[in-house]
Amino acid sequence: MEEAARTADGGSYEIVVRGRLSERFASALPGLELQARPGATALVGEFRDQAQLFGVLQRLGDFGIEVVSVNPV
Repeated sequence: MEEAARTADGGSYEIVVRGRLSERFASALPGLELQARPGATALVGEFRDQAQLFGVLQRLGDFGIEVVSVNPV
């Protein structure tokens, strides 16, 4: 229940995607820091609410980018 409340109210999240994203995506996803990992990229940032988080996930899907995990940080 605490996790659902945190998502509804916003918070910091790490979205891990498969593959390496170029810095070009930094401008397409403002407010998110890109962190290179072996075979993956982590996008870390603050989300004001669940709608903003889902909007970023939808945008990644629109780009054809596979999301591996979404984790609160």
